[in-house]
Amino acid sequence: MNDFFRKGLRFENYKAPNSSPFDKLFEIFKELITHTSGDVDEALDWLRQLDQEYELTTPEYTLEDFIEDLKEKGYLREEIEPQEGSGLTITAKTERAIRQKALDQIFGNLKKSRSGNHKAKSIGQGDEHTGEFRNYHYGDGLDSIAMTESIKNAQINNGIGDFVLNENDLVVEETNFKAQMSTVLMIDISHSMILYGEDRITPAKKVAMALAELITTRYPKDTLDILVFGNDAWPIAIKDLPYLKVGPYHTNTVAGLQLAMDMLRRKRNTNKQIFMITDGKPSCLRLPDGQYYKNSNGLDQHIVEKCYTMASQARKLHIPITTFMIAQDPYLMQFVRHFTKTNQGKAFYTGIKGLGEMIFEDYEQNRKKRLKG
Repeated sequence: MNDFFRKGLRFENYKAPNSSPFDKLFEIFKELITHTSGDVDEALDWLRQLDQEYELTTPEYTLEDFIEDLKEKGYLREEIEPQEGSGLTITAKTERAIRQKALDQIFGNLKKSRSGNHKAKSIGQGDEHTGEFRNYHYGDGLDSIAMTESIKNAQINNGIGDFVLNENDLVVEETNFKAQMSTVLMIDISHSMILYGEDRITPAKKVAMALAELITTRYPKDTLDILVFGNDAWPIAIKDLPYLKVGPYHTNTVAGLQLAMDMLRRKRNTNKQIFMITDGKPSCLRLPDGQYYKNSNGLDQHIVEKCYTMASQARKLHIPITTFMIAQDPYLMQFVRHFTKTNQGKAFYTGIKGLGEMIFEDYEQNRKKRLKG
């Protein structure tokens, strides 16, 4: 089996409780299809090898039965005129299932009882009740009056013989604003994301899918845009994430930041932030004539200064940048520290493990901080 794959996944003797043969295989298939960037034939080849080694199927339920079930349940479709291979491709239903799996894997410890809306700390005419009351003021809407508490006040103040309700008896329940947050997630797809025998792009994809699923299901008023950057930068749709691959690119961090800020300028929300996942130094710029200026030897001062300029511009626009640096080279850490100081953002120097949890925690902390005032 592919050594690269062996390093990425670990299989143990585990029996999922109350799972059908299809469900057990489908859990593995979703993991494989993420690693193969949506290549169904490659994922099924790996599944066959795993079946031979771990006896995942039985004579009563074979791998062919599983593939037929995938088609019948709407997880796979056959192309009418396949270019190569079996012609099987995953469907939108599978893409949603992969995002949900990523959410469960990365953010599975979230408490389902927590509120799914952003709360600004300022109290006023909002749309979420706080349980606190104040006297009615001229100009308050009639729909904001807490009738039960007001009637109770009338009985206390005026007696219960003849019911009288005065303006002084009226109270209004305080509310919090439900604010919105706009986030851009930048993913480095330069060649170094798969160098040195470590797959860094797959965890980055999983984080993006989990964050997308989290925001669309728990914070539907928020927005999440995703872009990738190599020699250039371009936006991708959430549905494109399973198919994301690393290319033979340098790292044009400036292009990524420019695109991220352009995206956020178009958002009406006042609360905005950028998350950047990268493992390499900035090594590329696009020149006005369309040519590329590249330098992978150390930190190029010209490129670095352009990055600092972008960090300063984002700060002026009140857009904090949180950098998740999947590298710990001292000179790169120094660059990120300066970049972060210029933006007044935050930086994390991390490996792949725990990346998802860190991004979620920072998303929540930034949300609370940004929505406080």
